[in-house]
Amino acid sequence: MTDTVDDVDMPFEDEASKQEKIESLQQRLEVLEEQNEDMRDKLLDANAENNKYQQKLERLTHENKKLKQSPLFVATVQEISSDGVIIKQHGNNQEALTEVTDEMREELEPDARVAVNNSLSVVKSLDDETDVRARVMQVDRSPEVAYGDIGGIKEQIEEVRETVEMPLRNPGMFDSVGIDPPSGVLLHGPPGTGKTMLAKAVANQTDATFIKMAGSELVHKFIGEGAKLVRDLFELARQNEPAVIFIDEIDAIAAKRTESKTSGDAEVQRTMMQLLSEMDGFEDRGEISIIAATNRFDMLDRAILRPGRFDRLIEVPKPDPEGRGQIFQIHTRDMNVSDGVDFDGLAEMAGQSSGADIKAVCTEAGMFAIRDDRTVVEMADFRNAYQKIQNESDEEVSRTFA
Repeated sequence: MTDTVDDVDMPFEDEASKQEKIESLQQRLEVLEEQNEDMRDKLLDANAENNKYQQKLERLTHENKKLKQSPLFVATVQEISSDGVIIKQHGNNQEALTEVTDEMREELEPDARVAVNNSLSVVKSLDDETDVRARVMQVDRSPEVAYGDIGGIKEQIEEVRETVEMPLRNPGMFDSVGIDPPSGVLLHGPPGTGKTMLAKAVANQTDATFIKMAGSELVHKFIGEGAKLVRDLFELARQNEPAVIFIDEIDAIAAKRTESKTSGDAEVQRTMMQLLSEMDGFEDRGEISIIAATNRFDMLDRAILRPGRFDRLIEVPKPDPEGRGQIFQIHTRDMNVSDGVDFDGLAEMAGQSSGADIKAVCTEAGMFAIRDDRTVVEMADFRNAYQKIQNESDEEVSRTFA
């Protein structure tokens, strides 16, 4: 088959037969049809390319239009008066008195979020929305931790269940007796004793919304940011009642107040004041329980420890020998352990160990068995594991105080 019509010979000489002329014309027609099909494909490709560039042009035109517009800033309505509306711009805390239309005045109320332009005139009202940092702290999937996974703190588990679970499951009991349910529980004790696991078990066993955060996440360098996040967290809890708020490392924002004049310390104290207000302010807190945990009980400010904020102060100590034996059994449930393993002996061996320490010993004992190409963990593996972890701990202490 020829590529172009010009490549087809046309035998129009007198001596050419009629049949030859017809065949030549048919060949030219086939070539033209192929060229037409090829041009149609190229036209479709060109249209697709044109559409792509057209969309890009529209997007760039829209972006260019947005860049030419005056920027808008988020502000909060402080007060509505006959002279206008007093707003405070976020970020720099600049306050201004501005006028608004009668229609917009009816929509606005104190604490409403609005968008303002460069001249601090209100352009439009914004929906009330909790900080995205607060929303991501909501636990959507319950932790896979049950009370049976925690050993050595039976009394503490019962106290937490009385304080947090009972008011959620059977609030009528408190009404019948004529008392208010406990408002919060503070877990304190050495690291690794199960305080966080206890909070996870509460989240697993209740149908309440569980919101977790660390005290360090509430410490911000901008004025008012920490306090705003606290407000948003409690607002999120109110929107999803019943709810449980777990504050880990609460000593980061609730340490004893000092005479320090630095802006950082002042901001931390501002955040703590907002937390105290939310825990025991004028407004009813509703069906919101608070669990907090700390390793530094001695650092906490007295204001946060008084009844009405934390009605239960529960010490979670290191386990006794019986508790250590229970914890060893919990962490070896899924392990292939030799019948010769003496859990009472392990509990005596691991004196002064926390639950986290015992879990580390069990994991390391399994590693000793794997290194020896065994599938069964022996008593000697636990002894070697405990000795190794103790040596590493002593080395770390030596480096710290060197």
